Amino acid sequence: MISIATWNINSVRLRMPLVERYLKEHGPDVLCLQEIKTVAELFPAQAFADLGYTYQAVHGQKGYHGVATVARIPFTEVSRYDWQANGEARHVGVRLSDSGVVVENVYIPAGGDEPDRTINPKFGQKLDFLARMTEWAGRIADPTLILGDFNIAPLESDVWSHKALLKVVSHTPIEVETLARFQAAHDFVDIGRQLIAAPERYYSWWSYRAKDWRVNDKGRRLDHIWGSPSVAAQARAHRVFEDARDWTQCSDHVPLITEFDL
Repeated sequence: MISIATWNINSVRLRMPLVERYLKEHGPDVLCLQEIKTVAELFPAQAFADLGYTYQAVHGQKGYHGVATVARIPFTEVSRYDWQANGEARHVGVRLSDSGVVVENVYIPAGGDEPDRTINPKFGQKLDFLARMTEWAGRIADPTLILGDFNIAPLESDVWSHKALLKVVSHTPIEVETLARFQAAHDFVDIGRQLIAAPERYYSWWSYRAKDWRVNDKGRRLDHIWGSPSVAAQARAHRVFEDARDWTQCSDHVPLITEFDL
């Protein structure tokens, strides 16, 4: 059994004590982080190694974005795609040595505030990012997991209010349709919703603006773990660790973890 987790950490250097706590308490074999907000040279590599996570692939960037995959099982880095087409560090891919499964760690752009590319270039960049991902997905030959912060909550039950968020970036129809085209390009299986079936409540992000996130519970499922059909068929359990949202200096995202019989 192999466990694989994903977490938008929102600055790994600031929140390394939280990462350490999570790894000690939950011990995933592989952890994929997004928004690490640091260059590779300043990534806390030794701290991870001291915890047993000696295999590391870090695609960093100063102050913004950045992704990292760490593991206590062997892997080889295989790719860094520039789906943003501007040099931003938003992806790193690794191949797990024992199973051969490729784990693609991605941080899709948030897309700004206005869901209109004519007045908000960031929204257009998000859609174009997804279009480039879709072209790539159509060429995938290996058993693959793609996971991370997709910044899209595709289902009505993935948000606290479908009606209230229809015109809010992350849940607009054009984003949902664009993500669906990406999914169809490789027949990706949404493993989270395979094991936590809609319409069951399932969120991974709550805004910092909420004074009491548990009471208001205005969450969205922005983080995902998707897989090729052959990999998804081996998923055995999937959990959302919501308690991390209560930790001091927490990220606004919480970890997801899936167990596979690989």
